[in-house]
Amino acid sequence: MAGALHGIRVLDLTTIYSGPIAAAILGDQGADVVKVESPQGDFMRHPAGSARNGVGGAFAMMNRNKRAIVIDLGLQEGKTVFKKLALGADVVVENFRPGVMERLGVGYDVLRKVNPQLVFASINGVGHRGPYAGRRVYDAVIQSISGFGSLQTDPGKERPILINSLVCDKITSMTAAQAITAALLAREREGVGQRVDIAMLEAALFFLWPDSMLNYTFVGDEVPHGGFRSHVNMVRKTRDGHICTMPVQASEWHGLFRALDLPNLFEDQRFRTQTGLDSERFQEALNEGYARFDTDELAARLEAEEVPFAKINRRDDVIEDPQVRAMEALWEFDHPVAGPMRQARAPARFDETPAEIFRCSPELGEHTREVLAEAGYSAEEITDLRERKVVR
Repeated sequence: MAGALHGIRVLDLTTIYSGPIAAAILGDQGADVVKVESPQGDFMRHPAGSARNGVGGAFAMMNRNKRAIVIDLGLQEGKTVFKKLALGADVVVENFRPGVMERLGVGYDVLRKVNPQLVFASINGVGHRGPYAGRRVYDAVIQSISGFGSLQTDPGKERPILINSLVCDKITSMTAAQAITAALLAREREGVGQRVDIAMLEAALFFLWPDSMLNYTFVGDEVPHGGFRSHVNMVRKTRDGHICTMPVQASEWHGLFRALDLPNLFEDQRFRTQTGLDSERFQEALNEGYARFDTDELAARLEAEEVPFAKINRRDDVIEDPQVRAMEALWEFDHPVAGPMRQARAPARFDETPAEIFRCSPELGEHTREVLAEAGYSAEEITDLRERKVVR
């Protein structure tokens, strides 16, 4: 069955993380994604850490459902080849620093003259103007500017702690994929393409605002920042391990007290104010309750009381989690170079146009001849271009 974006062709000039993931999402949903690389290839082709037979696990995940072509955009003929590909494309997505595409001679102003229906998506760190616009930007930089770096602790008292995941890259990739499909829908209605800019900093701010920046919502009535409500107390020590609970509604708190064999602490005179609920004494009363139970026993009691909870999986437990297995949330398949492989499935499920892995991550330049032939180049012309190292 064809995916939701079947018939859409994407030229993917991106490297590292945010851009490749965005393009892979489009590929999962059926788009024909052509990864356009320099002769050196995407930096992520050189695996560090998890790899087999020269194929890195990160590269394989972020570049599935793509074909690969090598074009030297530093050469005039390389620019000509790329423009010819753009003539038949629906989307160009890039994540260079501002100004690089223009210096290469294939910026939006050039490409829209070639193809007025083109959606040109530009992913970058902090946009195209401002004091930071010229900087090299990676995930940790955006975590620091946006406020992510202060979420885990109070930077006024302790050292800030960054989230141990490329969270801003991945938020940006999902934002970019949605923005590209929105631009494609607008093109269907209006008949013309457009430029779409996605800045990691703006994606991070949007993500944080609903729960972590609310005290700055009302202009003129900003609330002094008193530190984030910590999630530390969502993890509690049991007799033989740890468990996570997150009661929010009153009924869930009452269920928690019953599961812990505790009286309704809200009725205790000591805990009838917010100060009392924030006190160490309240936390100690709860901690004593958790510590009386083994994890499995407490899990059964919490489930019976409909308290939001979960055992805390180590990363090597995740793949065996019964819910993960029941959802078939992980796909297993054979990679032609790396062998048996496991990856997270595309998270959106479409009844009529399902997402799937129909192509494993490509080798450098694996589809150059195929893609150029589709663009109208003859076999002889392709051989000549390759011999002169315009493409490979």
